[in-house]
Amino acid sequence: MKHPENVHSVELPFGSATLFYPEAGEDRCTAAITLEVDPVALVRGKASIEDQYVNDRPYAASSLLSVALGRLLNTAMGGRSKLRQELADTAIPLECSLTPLPARGSADLLARMFEPLGYSVEAEAIPLDPAHPEWGASPYVSLNIKGTVRVQDLLTHLFVLIPVLDNSKHYYVGEDEVKKLLQKGGEWLEAHPEKELIVRRYLLGFRSLMRSATEQLEERVEAEEPEEHASRDAEEEKIEKPIRLNTQRMDYLADLVRNLGASSVLDLGCGEGRLLRQLLTIKGLDRIVGVEVAPRVLAKAGDRLKLDRMPDIKRKRIELMQGSLVYRDDRLKGFDAAALVEVIEHIDAERLPALEAALFGHARPANVIVTTPNSEYNVLFEGMEPGTMRHSDHRFEWTRSEFHHWAESVAKAYGYEVRYEGIGSEDPTYGHPTQVAIFSRVDAVKEAA
Repeated sequence: MKHPENVHSVELPFGSATLFYPEAGEDRCTAAITLEVDPVALVRGKASIEDQYVNDRPYAASSLLSVALGRLLNTAMGGRSKLRQELADTAIPLECSLTPLPARGSADLLARMFEPLGYSVEAEAIPLDPAHPEWGASPYVSLNIKGTVRVQDLLTHLFVLIPVLDNSKHYYVGEDEVKKLLQKGGEWLEAHPEKELIVRRYLLGFRSLMRSATEQLEERVEAEEPEEHASRDAEEEKIEKPIRLNTQRMDYLADLVRNLGASSVLDLGCGEGRLLRQLLTIKGLDRIVGVEVAPRVLAKAGDRLKLDRMPDIKRKRIELMQGSLVYRDDRLKGFDAAALVEVIEHIDAERLPALEAALFGHARPANVIVTTPNSEYNVLFEGMEPGTMRHSDHRFEWTRSEFHHWAESVAKAYGYEVRYEGIGSEDPTYGHPTQVAIFSRVDAVKEAA
C-alpha cells in the first residue's frame, strides 16, 4: 500500500524513521528502513540514573526499531491489503538484513530463534575494533535471514525477536507488553521450541508477567478441550466405522513399522495415543515418541496409556513431548521412522511448506509414513453429502493424483524416494478409503543396500 517512488517518514518520541525503496521492479522489491535516534529525546524526563545520553540505542537495532516497524508497516504487519489480500495471505520468498543487531547470548542464539520459523540464517560478527582484531568480537552482528513466509509473519517475527535478542527495552515493561507479545506472537510463539526463553527475555524476566503470558498461551493452545476434540473426531469415526477403518489404520501402521525394522519412531500429531499403544507391542522398538501441540490432549494420551502404572522397562521406551509440526525442532532428529496419521489434512495448505521443511528438511527421519483420506472414496460412504469432508476440521481432502503430486514434489525437494499403498478394501474405481505415502531417505536406502 506504500508507493515505491515516495519516501515515507514518521516522527517518533525518540527520533524519526524513514522508509524508502532502493529498487522496485516486477521481479524484486527492496524496502529499506533507517532509524535516527535522538539520545537526548530518548532520556528526556527520565529520572533513573541508568538512563544515560551515551548508549548504543542510536547505533544498533533494538526495541526502538520494533516501534518503527509498527508505525511504518502497521497494515502489512496486520496482514491487511485493500486490493491484494490474496497476495498478503501468500507465503513468498523474503530476505531481511539487519545491522548492527545486538545478539546477547550463546553463539547459536540466532539460529535457535529464526531456524524453527523456517528461515536460513547467516550472521557475521562485528569486531569490537577493526584496528584491534585481538580484542575479539562485539555482541553485535550483521544478520541476514531468508525464508518463504508471509510478509506479516516476517514483520511479527522481527517485532518480537529483535528486543529478545537484545535482551533489553527502552521503555517500561508492564501488562501491556503481555498483550503485545500475545498479539504479535500469534500462532508461531505457542509452539516455538524456545518459547520460554522468548517470553522471559521479551518481558525482561518479570515473573508475574511471564506467568500471565505463559498461562494465556497455554489457554490458546488448549482452547479446544480433549472432550471437544474427541467429539469432532467422532464425526469421522462414525462415517468410517462400518468398515472399521481406524482399526485397520492402526494395524497397518504397526505392521509397516515392524517391516521397516525401525528401532525408533515418531508419532507426529499423536492425539490421545492410539498408535502409540499399538507401537508398544512391537519387539525391538526401543524408542517411541509422541508429539502433540495441545498439552491437555497430550496429558489425556498419558492417562490412556497408563504411563504412571507402566512397568519401568516399558516406560523407558516411550516419551510424550509438546511441539508443533511446522517448526524445526532438534529433538525430532535421528529417528528411523516418523508417522503422520490423518494429520496433514488438518493443516492449512499455506503452512504445509513449513511442515515439509521442518520434517523432511530438518528432522530427516530415515522413513516417513503419511496417511490421509482419499476424497474420491467419499461417494461410497453412506450418509455423506456430496462435496463435504469426513471431519469438520479438515482443511482439504486430496484425490489420489493430488496426493501423488504433493508427495513426489516433497520427495524430489528433500532427497527421498516415495511409494504408495492404501488402507481398507480397494474399490476398482475409487481406490482405497485411506491413501498412504511411504518416504525413504535416499542416503539411508543406499546405506542399507
